[in-house]
Amino acid sequence: MQASVKRAVVLALSLTAGTVTSLPAFGWGQTGHRVTGAIAENHLTPAAKAAIARLLPNESLAEASTYPDEMRSNPSEYWRKITPPWHYVTVPKHKHYHDVGAPEQGDAYTALKAFTSTLKSKKAGREEKQRALRFIVHIIGDLHQPLHAGNGTDRGGNDVKVRFFWEDSNLHTVWDSKMLDGKKLSYTEWTRWLDRKITAKDIDTWSKATPEEWIAESTQIRDTIYPEDANNMSYDYVYEHLPVAKQRLQQAGIRIATYLNTIFASAAE
Repeated sequence: MQASVKRAVVLALSLTAGTVTSLPAFGWGQTGHRVTGAIAENHLTPAAKAAIARLLPNESLAEASTYPDEMRSNPSEYWRKITPPWHYVTVPKHKHYHDVGAPEQGDAYTALKAFTSTLKSKKAGREEKQRALRFIVHIIGDLHQPLHAGNGTDRGGNDVKVRFFWEDSNLHTVWDSKMLDGKKLSYTEWTRWLDRKITAKDIDTWSKATPEEWIAESTQIRDTIYPEDANNMSYDYVYEHLPVAKQRLQQAGIRIATYLNTIFASAAE
């Protein structure tokens, strides 16, 4: 990870201010990310639970899940210039991720691979592994937010101005937080309601998908969620799309658990 970070620093320093400010906003809001982490925690193997407890004592995956977003306010170059591209991928309409790949500064997919290597490494230090674990939980959540697989034309829906329940907003924010927060549920309530509806068949099916397949799912959903009437988004839009957002949270939670279970099973071998 150290070498890749150094390369990223060099690349990031070459970015223009316009490029940096064109990045999408946060992934799922704090509620959404915490839900994915809390669901994941309910599906960890004993080995994974023990390994995570040693690495992040007194810190749940729900708490860990929001760390990369919270740290984006840190004034350091690493958090302001290097890490922002690691929260999303860009896949133009009618394309697949393997057709376009990552830009030079990397993206969520390449960051996930790099942090996975760090977490598995016997040479990485404790602090590096803590950061890697927090990022893995966060990135998997981000890849399930459809607008974090952006089409490259509107900053992941940030440029799509909307009126959501008669207030000015943008499509990205609606999906990050407004649809979920509008229900006035805590993340623990969301977790209980969503997790108990996940079946054994769901777990089996969702666990088999690869990160590229998560991205393909998100891009397919993304192209169906742009509103026909951006100035009148309210009950009908939520009725149509909230079930999809709920399922993406469920899938992200199960896949975080599966991903970490696999990492810590191999680490124990």
